[in-house]
Amino acid sequence: MNMSKIASGFLIGLLLATSVAGCTSTPTRSSTGEYIDDSVVTSSIKALIYDDPELKIGQISVKTYKGVVQLSGFVNSKQAADKAAALARSVKGVERVDNSLIVK
Repeated sequence: MNMSKIASGFLIGLLLATSVAGCTSTPTRSSTGEYIDDSVVTSSIKALIYDDPELKIGQISVKTYKGVVQLSGFVNSKQAADKAAALARSVKGVERVDNSLIVK
């Protein structure tokens, strides 16, 4: 009976250790918390762009990975591209903005 308690304790510890390790980030994959944070950042930026009459959300793609925001797509002017980047930078949690918007 004592041996079965030790074995079950070991298995529970192993299970907990692997579940915690599954939630950590790697260089190519964000953790669950980082993924949720990035989703909130992306949604916040999209809302700001949508509310701006000079910008068209349908022409601008927003992606966030570990706090780095990638803006891509097409805008009508350099000022619109700069404004989109400024809006993105204003959101809490943004580490850097890579502005790849193309003026058409």
